[in-house]
Amino acid sequence: MSEDELRDLEKEVKKLKRIASEWAGQMHDLVEERLPAAYEEIPALAQSTFDACKAWADANARLAKLNSMQPS
Repeated sequence: MSEDELRDLEKEVKKLKRIASEWAGQMHDLVEERLPAAYEEIPALAQSTFDACKAWADANARLAKLNSMQPS
């Protein structure tokens, strides 16, 4: 993998982490501000948060693998 591709993947991991954090923030807001009245929002919000975290974890694992293969 080229240096440019590695740098792009690093940027993607940061972007996906930010997105996952935003979803986590929405979950926090739901818990702190709208429950128990908004309990019906939990499944969709939880799924979106899970999906965002999974996307970050997958990209982060790819990055870690590539970094471990790079010569020191």
